[in-house]
Amino acid sequence: MKLRQVNFLLMIVLGAVLAPLVADAQQTAKVARIGWMSRDTPSAPAMRMDEFRHGMRELGYVEGQNYVFEARYASGKNELLPELVADLVRVGVDVIVAGPAEALLVAKKITSRIPIIMTPSVDPVGMGVVASLTHPGGNVTGITEMAPQLTPKRLELLKEIVPTLSRVAILCQPGALSEETFKQMLRETQATARSLGIQLQVVEAKGVADFDAAFAAMVRERADALIVLINPTFFVQRRQIVERAATHRLPAIYEWKEFVRSGGLISYGADVSDVYRRAAGLVDKILKGAKPADLPVEGPTRFELAVNLKAANALGLTIPQSVRAQAFEAIE
Repeated sequence: MKLRQVNFLLMIVLGAVLAPLVADAQQTAKVARIGWMSRDTPSAPAMRMDEFRHGMRELGYVEGQNYVFEARYASGKNELLPELVADLVRVGVDVIVAGPAEALLVAKKITSRIPIIMTPSVDPVGMGVVASLTHPGGNVTGITEMAPQLTPKRLELLKEIVPTLSRVAILCQPGALSEETFKQMLRETQATARSLGIQLQVVEAKGVADFDAAFAAMVRERADALIVLINPTFFVQRRQIVERAATHRLPAIYEWKEFVRSGGLISYGADVSDVYRRAAGLVDKILKGAKPADLPVEGPTRFELAVNLKAANALGLTIPQSVRAQAFEAIE
């Protein structure tokens, strides 16, 4: 047999052998479809999405080449969420990033098959979306910005700003934190309070309808300041909380800087932008075959402090330099 014929036959054989491998490679290189839930409008600045994009770029992803967004916007209307999530299921997304708590709960209810990455989330155990932080189970995992371990630090910051503090109220929503997490937070905060000579008063409020009674209880017990624990309801109704704190002249510390931007005095909590960047790492693991049930829920690793100097002036307070030096953001 001539050499040319031999080479031709070899090429045919190699083609037959390599064809399945090439097909597999093409299948592996498919473009991932990432579902994205937002409470904003399509025209609103997509800061959180940009942070997530940044995280994806760091992992070597290129939007439009190996992944695309399937973004759905609720435009502030929670009643639209079921249909928006159902639409993501219909278009066949590989993973859903559900940041707003309302979207997360709806997504978990509608699909048990598609992996869901929550970011951010307050207490996923308390919300009932995961079995535990270390062993989520089901199709949900993600990153929580919950940082109740920072509550003693928040108390210390209030003491720096108001050295005469003797009684501090803690405003919380029942059930926002799991019972175990809440008890641990309270024990640690009470220990710090004793060391500072401060008494604590826990005040519950389910929502805006309870705010007036809650603040009346603080005034009745002569609270000198306030710690507000975060939950989705309080975040949405933050202006009402901030306004009541100002009316009753209660220096208040919050977990999210959005409260400070809404007129609140000071905040100290998770860097939410960093949470969205890190969420890309979990999406990457899912796209490479990991199961949400096997990926522990992660906590915040970076924190930020914000102060509102205008609010401080209105309360007749001076923010110490020791506090201002820590501030990521200072609003004049």
